[in-house]
Amino acid sequence: QGQLAESGGGSVQSGEPRQLRCAVPESLTTTTCIGWFRQAAGKDREGIAAISPAGYNTYYAGFVRGRFVIAKDKAKNVVYLQITSLKPEDTAMYYCAAKRPGRECTGFISPDEIHEFTIWGQGTQVTVSS
Repeated sequence: QGQLAESGGGSVQSGEPRQLRCAVPESLTTTTCIGWFRQAAGKDREGIAAISPAGYNTYYAGFVRGRFVIAKDKAKNVVYLQITSLKPEDTAMYYCAAKRPGRECTGFISPDEIHEFTIWGQGTQVTVSS
């Protein structure tokens, strides 16, 4: 069923927006929960947001505070993560990942639930300078 592929990272100035893209295998786009994650240097990987298989339900981590939006384009098999007003502390490798087909999202992605996402991309680096 293939892997996911992220793009859209880069070096940006604090306060700028950024849109990250996750190309999803067609077999997964509408059949499973897909999430965005990030991992900063020296820190654990954390869940940012998740979107349900049909795309009607979204879930966010508490630190998001309205600055991140996850969305899905089912026709293009792409899941987006729109980030507004980036901050230096957002500097990290950003990943998208999917659960196995047939799995729903169960809400915000806690650290204990990250292992349920078994299909990962290679990541895209976002570096925010002040």
